[in-house]
Amino acid sequence: MYPTLLGPWEIFSIPIGIHSYGVMLATAFITCSVLLQRELNRRGFQGDVATTYVVAGAIGGIVGAKIYYVLFVASEFSIHELFSPTGLVWYGGLIGGSVAVSWVAYRSPNPFLPTADIIGPLLLLGYGIGRIGCLLAGDGDYGPPSDVPWAMAFPNGTVPTDVPVHPTPIYETSMSVLFFGILWSQRKKTIEIPGLLFGISLVMLAVERFIAEFWRLTPRVFPADHTLSWLTSPQLVSIILFCFGIGFIYWIYQRPRVVEATEVPIPEPENFPSRPQKRRRRR
Repeated sequence: MYPTLLGPWEIFSIPIGIHSYGVMLATAFITCSVLLQRELNRRGFQGDVATTYVVAGAIGGIVGAKIYYVLFVASEFSIHELFSPTGLVWYGGLIGGSVAVSWVAYRSPNPFLPTADIIGPLLLLGYGIGRIGCLLAGDGDYGPPSDVPWAMAFPNGTVPTDVPVHPTPIYETSMSVLFFGILWSQRKKTIEIPGLLFGISLVMLAVERFIAEFWRLTPRVFPADHTLSWLTSPQLVSIILFCFGIGFIYWIYQRPRVVEATEVPIPEPENFPSRPQKRRRRR
């Protein structure tokens, strides 16, 4: 594998380089930005703010991923961990990116929930592209040793291994792209229920990561003699995200819809006959 493409160079005692994971991360952001802008324009929204959404998501996601890693994963805090190509935890990035994008989307001229419906499936696509970077970097996201025909070794990875293992990033990319394709193909059919597609996207994100954890080396939450000894911390977070997504979908169906046009009599001048007029009321 090729974790570092150019460098690294020491700048103020901090190693800086061009890494394969970073290249794929940039590819994910650019791809999602293009699709987001096209879909916003197609729906009659302002597509020129797509780059702002993506930049906010990128900054918030990277900061959130690093903070999550330093607080909950790394054994001790160090400046090197903050600037290393590793230590980008997905759920930390999801939280940080969601907060940043939500703030930008709320302040943008585009409607919030329809915009979220466009962004939701793109989270899966971006995640899938990013996992290709994990594969190229060999950063330890692979699975346990295996003798399946497609097992791979990562002797030059960031976390090297000479033993053939499950190439879990390939599994995650495949599931993510599949789920994205399903959601993206249904985006026109769910347009009448703003927010629905975003809620389903959260559910699929949770399902994808929950399944992938069975082929990863993530430490378990409970001891070996516990009933839930197989459960990892990302699976626990996936369960929470799944429940949140289901609750969000329920809220979407329960929230008031646009009130249909009704006949409301409007007073007319005395010299003209009275006639009912239509007024459209929206919530």
